[in-house]
Amino acid sequence: MPTNVLHLILYISVGVIIGIIIMEIISKMGLNKNQQRADLIIKEANIEAENVKRQAVLDGKNAAYDLKLQAEKEIKKQRQEVTELENKLLRRDDALSFREEKLQNKEKSLDDRLENVKNKTAEIDRMKDDLQKKIDVQIVELERVANLTAADARKELFAKVEQQAANEMAAIMKEKEEEANAKASDVARNIIGLAIQRYAQEETIERTVSVVGLPSEEMKGRIIGREGRNIRAIEQATGVDLIIDDTPETITISCFDPVRREIARQTLEHLIKDGRIQPGRIEEVVAKKTAELNEIIQKTGEEAVFELGLGRMDRELIRLVGRLRYRYSYGQNVLEHSKEVARLAGMMAAELHLNQNLAKRAGLLHDIGKAIDTEQEGSHVELGVKVTKKHGENDVVVNAIASHHGDVEAKSVIANLVAAADALSAARPGARYESLENYVNRLEELEKIANGFEGVEKSYAIQAGREIRVMVFPDKVDDINCYRIAKEIKNKIEDELTYPGQIKVTVIRETRASEVAK
Repeated sequence: MPTNVLHLILYISVGVIIGIIIMEIISKMGLNKNQQRADLIIKEANIEAENVKRQAVLDGKNAAYDLKLQAEKEIKKQRQEVTELENKLLRRDDALSFREEKLQNKEKSLDDRLENVKNKTAEIDRMKDDLQKKIDVQIVELERVANLTAADARKELFAKVEQQAANEMAAIMKEKEEEANAKASDVARNIIGLAIQRYAQEETIERTVSVVGLPSEEMKGRIIGREGRNIRAIEQATGVDLIIDDTPETITISCFDPVRREIARQTLEHLIKDGRIQPGRIEEVVAKKTAELNEIIQKTGEEAVFELGLGRMDRELIRLVGRLRYRYSYGQNVLEHSKEVARLAGMMAAELHLNQNLAKRAGLLHDIGKAIDTEQEGSHVELGVKVTKKHGENDVVVNAIASHHGDVEAKSVIANLVAAADALSAARPGARYESLENYVNRLEELEKIANGFEGVEKSYAIQAGREIRVMVFPDKVDDINCYRIAKEIKNKIEDELTYPGQIKVTVIRETRASEVAK
């Protein structure tokens, strides 16, 4: 074999061996780098694990601290509740002690009365003994004088004794009845006095129109518009009358419906401030103010119900309560009057240990019919009964509404309390206002109408003109004609008089027999 070939084979073998050695060296170096990298990763992982461990310990401490704070708050809250409960129990204990003292006083009073009854019983027994002795004397005397038998004398004496006993019992009953009435009057006056003392209400003035101030006289012409189109648009959209006269910088809004009057007032104020007064804009503003006022009415009703603590109530009734804010009667705001009646009735019910919430509910709703009496036919009492029955109010509330003017009989004590609270609220100084001259003229006309009928002896206008009582001659008018006269007086009043609310006509016919003992 040639020498060159051998040299070539030798060189190749040596190259292969060197390559293998180099590859092994490189492989070992790569393993060392991987080992170092793995060690580094493990070290970093250990550091991260240590950090995580430290963070976990820190978070655990924070959580334990938060739990400690929460536990301390809970303990503090429970201690406060325990303290409040202890105070409540102390107050209840004081109330029980006061009630026990009252019961002891009542028991003492009952003992005194029992002793009084025993004394009177002993007195009656003594009187019986005296009567028996007198009877025995009378028997002997009668038998001697009249030659009567013992049976006849006994019968005659028994008749006399029965008559005398009846007279004495009638006197005793009358005395006790007067005593009970006096005590009842004192208790009633005390309860009413306490209710009035605990409640104070602001006085109001009468509102039949609304007045809107103008920035200048030039604004009147803009409100009237060309050929009066703006004022016609306002009146048609709101249903009110705008009175524009010589009064400087003033427009008067007149309407029997207070809600429509309020919408017109807000609309005018908005248009004056905005400056754009034209029919299209007027309709837009009226619609906006109507929606806003409806929201205000609903919110006002909800606030009144919440203020009195009455709980749940039908939304329609709440809306009607809110409408009372814009209703006035003799200058008295009906919503404030209703809340005042509710509070007074609730206070008196509490004094009598009755359902205070039910009394306040009946007081708030007693004039609810006035919220719709401008829209529907009928008196506010009839409308109030109808709407509360429709929305499922309690029968006690319905009866209180129906009876608070004496139209029907009150079927519960709460109904009587509402009527009393209504009278108190309406009668206090400054609550109601009416021109004295108009008031006197109205009462005079009322009595004049009644006196003009044949058979009428005299008539009296009472309850501020809400009722007319007519006395007739019993020998000229019989019972049947009383109904005819009452109906004719009612018809004539409706035709000839202008008056607020309603007037009750009562015709009275009585026969009196009297003799003089000489």
